[in-house]
Amino acid sequence: MPIRSFSLTLAALVVAVPMAQAAGYAGGAIKTMKTDKGTVLVDEKGMTLYSFDKDGKGASNCYGACAVNWPPLTAAKDAKPQGKFSIVERKDGAAQWAVSGKPLYLWGKDKKPGDTTGDGVKGVWHVVKD
Repeated sequence: MPIRSFSLTLAALVVAVPMAQAAGYAGGAIKTMKTDKGTVLVDEKGMTLYSFDKDGKGASNCYGACAVNWPPLTAAKDAKPQGKFSIVERKDGAAQWAVSGKPLYLWGKDKKPGDTTGDGVKGVWHVVKD
């Protein structure tokens, strides 16, 4: 019997750890990480978030091929704005996280948490600093 209770306790710990790591802004969808560009915003997996100079406040202008290369950081249907983090509606009806009204994106060429290879692309993409 002691082995069985140990297994259940270990399983409970394994389940609890990821939830504890998800703490951050916007219900855990956005966190911060130190990178070679300073402390930047990242998604829950540690992937760097970017802003696009051609976006308007509260509106995305990245669709089609742009959104394939720069996937929007989508918000769950039950997500709620929190502080400087808001949600903008995309033309396709999807919800996208924004900071101070600027929509947030990932960069398809970043391969691991903390990569910042999208910073400065075409002079219009930038890491979002905390």
